[in-house]
Amino acid sequence: MEIETQCLYEGYSPRNGEPQTLPICQSTTFKYESTEQVSKLFDLEEAGFFYTRIANPTVDAVERKIAALEGGVGAMCTSSGQAATMFAILTLASAGDHFVSSSAIYGGSLNLFAVTLKKLGIEVTFVDPEASESEIQAAFRPNTKALFGETIANPSIDVLDIEKFARIAHANGVPLIIDNTFATPVLCRPLSFGADIVIHSTTKYIDGHALQMGGVIVDGGSFDWTNGTFPDFTTPDESYHGIVYAEAFGKAAYIAKARVQLMRDMGACQTPFGAFLINQGLETLPLRIERHSQNADAVAHWLVKHDKVASVSYPTLEDSPYRERAAKYLPKGCSGVLSFSLKGGREAGARFIDSLKMASLLVHVADIRTCVLHPASSTHRQLTDEQLASAGITPGMVRLSVGIENIKDIIADLEQALAQV
Repeated sequence: MEIETQCLYEGYSPRNGEPQTLPICQSTTFKYESTEQVSKLFDLEEAGFFYTRIANPTVDAVERKIAALEGGVGAMCTSSGQAATMFAILTLASAGDHFVSSSAIYGGSLNLFAVTLKKLGIEVTFVDPEASESEIQAAFRPNTKALFGETIANPSIDVLDIEKFARIAHANGVPLIIDNTFATPVLCRPLSFGADIVIHSTTKYIDGHALQMGGVIVDGGSFDWTNGTFPDFTTPDESYHGIVYAEAFGKAAYIAKARVQLMRDMGACQTPFGAFLINQGLETLPLRIERHSQNADAVAHWLVKHDKVASVSYPTLEDSPYRERAAKYLPKGCSGVLSFSLKGGREAGARFIDSLKMASLLVHVADIRTCVLHPASSTHRQLTDEQLASAGITPGMVRLSVGIENIKDIIADLEQALAQV
């Protein structure tokens, strides 16, 4: 099936007389008739559901759907995108380990990597994603466990050269983890370009309606965990009676370990009702992301001609340094998120947003409704103009998440707000 059809049919196939729509299995636990059956579940000898923190039929259906959309062998939903990012690293690394990350990533991920994981004894080295392969290679150490990047960076809207990052990761015997939140599997499937693990904040485009927090990790099933770098996959896990993940689960060893170790012990699980809402978003994702991308492209080309706009960042613009790369990795569109800077600086950015009538001021992106954020007066308010510049944020920068409204109405709202600047 093509991906538009997969969004409707993967993960759940009703049998005769069963509900056409994915049902909500709103139960924390499941009944069995013998202790032998339950023992086999706890020993990972059989698949099944026994406690919703580990697995649930509704959540499982959504996991199987997302795995199919990304072309992976398995997936695990989490309570948030942040939890997915954390679990993706902790499945590979422990105290004393190290990983390398692109510096052009979501601010929440930067803080998780540089502050919280550091407290757990896991170190990170950030690299410029546009640096040469030899420069990025210099960041690797004998204890490096992964390379991390985002398909479309938030909020800079940089497009990652996934194949370059995959070459570097694999030359060092470690997997490439890609955050594909902004692109979604409809616009880009990183596994097909050499990535090994894909994560999403499903809170964004996959849900699409600002209804449900969530995240997901997808295992590509292509990485060789027996290469000597990951003894946790090839030596017995005493917490599961000596099971060896690479032997017991083969290509799905990574996602199995993430579920039965990290989700078991940390419990940041998705709820059945949450998974139901995420599935509702998945069913219309191809339609929405196409409109988001079309509208954002139109807005970017309109903004770049406006005399009060200093610069616009969007990959389809003729002068974008990522135009050629976007054509390779994102031929169907580049999502609805763009950023632009106003000539009047911090004050102009704030006045513009305060003058909008339809677009909403939200600490959120990837919603069906157009929303905006002015980093200099909100999320980065504590920084001086000099500090903002060092963070890659101009005082007048506006992050705009273009919705699926009629493009005429979106531009009319932007035009009247710019007139007030």
